[in-house]
Amino acid sequence: MSKLTKLTSWSALEKHFDDIKALHMRDMFEKDSGRFDKFSIQLNDILYDYSKNRIDDQTIRLLLDLAEEAGLTVQIEKMFSGEAINHTEQRAVLHTALRDRSTEPLIVNGQDIRAEIKQERQRVMQLAEQIRTRKWRGVTNQAITDVVNIGIGGSHLGPLMVTEALRPHSLHDINVHFVSNIDENHINDTLEYLNPETTFFIIASKTFTTQDTMVNAESARQWYINKLGSDEHIERHFCAVTSNVGLATEFGVAGPNIFKMWDWVGGRYSLWSAIGLSSVIMIGSDQFEELLNGAYEVDQHFSSAPLAENIPVIMALLGLWYNNFFDAQSMAVLPYDQHLHRFPSYLQQADMESNGKSVDNQAQQVDYTTGPVIFGEIGIAAQHAFFQLLHQGTKLVPADILAPVYNFRCIARHHRALMSNVFAQTEALMRGKTQQQVYDELKREGMSEEKIKQLMPYKVFPGNRPTSTILFDTLNPKTLGSIIALYEHKIFVQGVIWNINSFDQWGVELGKQLAKNILHELDDNECVASHDSSTNGLINHYKTRRPIKKEDKRM
Repeated sequence: MSKLTKLTSWSALEKHFDDIKALHMRDMFEKDSGRFDKFSIQLNDILYDYSKNRIDDQTIRLLLDLAEEAGLTVQIEKMFSGEAINHTEQRAVLHTALRDRSTEPLIVNGQDIRAEIKQERQRVMQLAEQIRTRKWRGVTNQAITDVVNIGIGGSHLGPLMVTEALRPHSLHDINVHFVSNIDENHINDTLEYLNPETTFFIIASKTFTTQDTMVNAESARQWYINKLGSDEHIERHFCAVTSNVGLATEFGVAGPNIFKMWDWVGGRYSLWSAIGLSSVIMIGSDQFEELLNGAYEVDQHFSSAPLAENIPVIMALLGLWYNNFFDAQSMAVLPYDQHLHRFPSYLQQADMESNGKSVDNQAQQVDYTTGPVIFGEIGIAAQHAFFQLLHQGTKLVPADILAPVYNFRCIARHHRALMSNVFAQTEALMRGKTQQQVYDELKREGMSEEKIKQLMPYKVFPGNRPTSTILFDTLNPKTLGSIIALYEHKIFVQGVIWNINSFDQWGVELGKQLAKNILHELDDNECVASHDSSTNGLINHYKTRRPIKKEDKRM
C-alpha cells in the first residue's frame, strides 16, 4: 500500500464517498438555497463557482483534511522559498519568481535570482520594443514585419496561447508565426510568403539540442542564406532563448541576442521568461507586465489564503475527488472565448506532462490513479462535437467552463447568445431531464402514448454531471495571467497530494532517444532487423516505398 491511501483522511473520504455517490445535485440545490454562495470564491474580477459539483459541506471538509495531512502548506512554502522540490533533478521550482514583485533577494545556488530575472526581462523588453517601434533593422535596413518563433512544448504552446489570447491587445502590422512540427510542411508553409529581409527568428530551446527545434532552426537559417546569398548580418535576424550559450553562438546567434533560461524553470512553466519574447513583441512591455501582475496576484492568493478559500486548492481537490473516488479518468476544459482556443492544448502539456506519473516521491509504484486526460475545445464548437457524450454518455467527465462577462468589442447580440449557452449548459449538465419531464413535454406536443413510450428513453438526460465555472470580466493581460497561474498551482497541489514530482518529465525522453538511434538507420537502404518485428516491418516498408534517395532539397 502507498503512503497516500494509508492516510486517515483518505479512509474517511472513501467512507464518505459511499454515502454521497448516489446523491443527485438536483436535489442538493433544492435542499440548500445558499449553495452558490457557499461554494463560490471571488478573486479580483474572477468568480470561481464550484457549486455544480457532487459535493456537500462534509466533502469539502474531508478534502481539506487530506490536503493538510498530505503536507500541502509546507510544500507551498518550500516551493516559494526556492527549495529543490524537483528532487529527481535536484532543482528548485521558481517560475513564480519570474513574476514576483518583491525586491528582497532570493538566493538560489549562491545567486540573487531576482536581480538576474530583472536584468534579463529588461533585455527582452528592449529588443521587443525596438522591433515594435521599427528601430530594429534587418540586413537591408528594413523594419521587421514577421517574427517566427521556433520551439516545441513549453517553448511553443505557452507563447502561442498567450499571443492568440491577447490578439485584441496586439500590434496588427507585425505578424507572429509559430513553428513546432519537425514535419517540413510546417516550416515550409510558414516561410513560403515571408521575406528574409524583414523576418526575425526566435530559436527557443533550453538545451539547444532538441531535434524538432534544431532541424527547423537549421532550415530557417539555410532559407535565409539561400535567399540573400550569404549569412552576412544574420545576427540582425536571429535570436535565441536558451541555457546553452555555446551552442547558440556556434549556430550564429550574436551574444547580445542570446537570452537566458534557468534550470529552475520548467519549459511548460516558462512563458513568463524570455520564452515569452514573441508575446512581448505582440502586446508590448506594459501589457506583458500586466500579465505578470495578474499571475503574481494569484501567487499571493495561493500562498496566503486559507485552504478553504484558496481557488487553486479547491480546483485541485475537486479534480482529485473525481479522479480517485468517482474514477473519472478525464477532464474537459471548455473556454467560451474564441481567443482562448489554444488554452486547452496549453493545459494538456501543463497538466499531463506534470502529473502523468506512476512512481511516487519514494520511488514506489502508486496504487491509485494520478493525472487525468485533459482535453477541450471552444465551448460552442464542443457543444456540436462531444457534448453528447458529456450529457448522455457512460463516462463521467468533469468540466471547467471559462467565460468573459464582456468581450473586447462586445456586440450584444453575439455575447448574450454566447452566455446563454454557458448558463444553459452548466444547468443542463447538473439538472438533466427526468422521465416525467420528457413525458409531459411530449404529451404537450400531442404525441401518442405508444410513441412517447418508444421515444422517452432517448430523451432522458441523467444530469448530475459536474462543472466548475470561471467567469471573468474580460480577457485582458492581467486576467489571463491570473487564469494561467490558477491552473499552474492547481497542478502543483494535485502533485503534492498524489506524492509525485510534478516538475520532471522523464517519460518524454525514451522516444527521443530511440528516434535518435533510428534516424541513423534511415540514412541507407539496408534492411533493418535490430528491433521488434513490428518496428522492423514499418521501417523496412518505409525504406522500400520512399523515393530514391536524393540530396536534401535546399529551402
